[in-house]
Amino acid sequence: MERLTGRIILLWGWRRALVAFLAGALAVLGQAPYDFFAACFVSFPLLVWLLDGATGEASGSLFRRLRPAFAVGWWFGFGYFLAGLWWIGSALLVEADSFAWALPFAVVGIPFMLAFFYGFAAIVARLLWSNDIGRIAALAFGFGLAEWLRDFLFTGFPWNAVGYAAMPVPLLMQSVSVTGMIGMNALAVFVFALPALLAARRHLRLGAALFVVLVAAHVGFGYIRLAAPEPPASRSLDVRIVQPAVDLSEKWDASVRDRIFAVLMGLSGKAPDPGHQKPQLILWPETSVPFLFTERPDALTALGDMLGPGQMLIAGVVREEGGSAANADSRYYNSVVAIDDKGEITDAVDKVQLVPFGEYLPFADLLQRFGIEQLVAGPMSFAAGNERHAITLPDGIRALPFICYEVIFPDLVAVDAASAQLIVNVTNDAWFGDTPGPYQHFRQAQIRAVENGLPLVRAANNGISAVVDPRGRIVDALAIDARGAIDAHIPISGQALISPGQRRINGMLIMLLFAVGAALLNVRQRLRVN
Repeated sequence: MERLTGRIILLWGWRRALVAFLAGALAVLGQAPYDFFAACFVSFPLLVWLLDGATGEASGSLFRRLRPAFAVGWWFGFGYFLAGLWWIGSALLVEADSFAWALPFAVVGIPFMLAFFYGFAAIVARLLWSNDIGRIAALAFGFGLAEWLRDFLFTGFPWNAVGYAAMPVPLLMQSVSVTGMIGMNALAVFVFALPALLAARRHLRLGAALFVVLVAAHVGFGYIRLAAPEPPASRSLDVRIVQPAVDLSEKWDASVRDRIFAVLMGLSGKAPDPGHQKPQLILWPETSVPFLFTERPDALTALGDMLGPGQMLIAGVVREEGGSAANADSRYYNSVVAIDDKGEITDAVDKVQLVPFGEYLPFADLLQRFGIEQLVAGPMSFAAGNERHAITLPDGIRALPFICYEVIFPDLVAVDAASAQLIVNVTNDAWFGDTPGPYQHFRQAQIRAVENGLPLVRAANNGISAVVDPRGRIVDALAIDARGAIDAHIPISGQALISPGQRRINGMLIMLLFAVGAALLNVRQRLRVN
């Protein structure tokens, strides 16, 4: 082990970059749909040993001293994000004639930029580096800080945060209800990197003890939480989730809109599955209605006829404000609307967190001069909604809607979850086909249910549609590309184990603990050397 470690530490140039890139790519096996978290026990020790050797010129500037560490972290991140996000390019092949030119930007450019966060993590870790377990704590703090920043900087894109690799099944998801993703990211990196101590043997016993304690606490808390009885339900809701599996090449084709609408109506109006009551709520996916209701008021009439007394439909739609479709001043919103049994729209919630280049074009005036247009998502650009609010369902149940990738933002979900009894997620992952993307998206939605202690209902155009209970267990689901509907009876009883604010504080305290431990061991080493 020591001989192998020594060779890795002494790597230089392209060899060091290649090993860092491969280590990052290997870590993706810990994410859905692979869920092989053991790969992280190889990739993160490799990163530790590479950073051991990433020493700059001792007499040079701070930049020169930290540049090798940044390069290692950046190559690790580039491998991680390239292997984890290559499927984004699938969206550009739906209309390949128009958008295939953008494949390099999507497949390589996005990982290229996201890798800077892990380069930053390596710099932070290297500033607190030492030759013992302190460097493991430093790496945990650096990655915890980088993942936290990735949640909101530059509009935010916290996809595939490292902590998800430690939560492949409900048994291992429960800790996030206490630590939040902030703490889970730091703890996951710390545990994954501890095998690096096997090389030098320094602090090996301490590392082994911490490993056993943290893993036992993670598994034990999950077992206790899942074994505990559910609190008594105050109310319940019968839900039908519709998955129409519409081909994206037909999505905005005027000649097939009536057929698409008929599929949605047929799945919504069929008799309940055996053992289930008539649904009180019917849920359609993101932008499922293939036209503007302002152009087709007859569709609302048809919906009113289809819905029975007391039933409600929540449907993903494109909502227009400001005039007709031909009006250049019109604004379009990616929205969900609530429609009652009279065929009237009783509420609407617009998407707040839009996808850059997919739903709107950042710096549009500048980029359009170079011929760069919006890449995917529909025939128009969307405006962002101003705020989110819960929709009141039958029996007074309040459902908090999140459209597409809004559900991957822990703080975005948590800020309003205290006022709701149900999380609703509508999406259209058909852009990405049967790739890892939809599975990763669903896993992150699943974790939001556990964090906030609320059931989740999710409607996706072509999957994964599902019902998830407050502890992350899948009650029922439809596979990718399946056309059908799920009927489910949902007890309304869940609540967060602790408040979102306390989860955030706990996560920050975990990061602070790693930072202080790393700093103290760093100072002790400096004093010893002097």
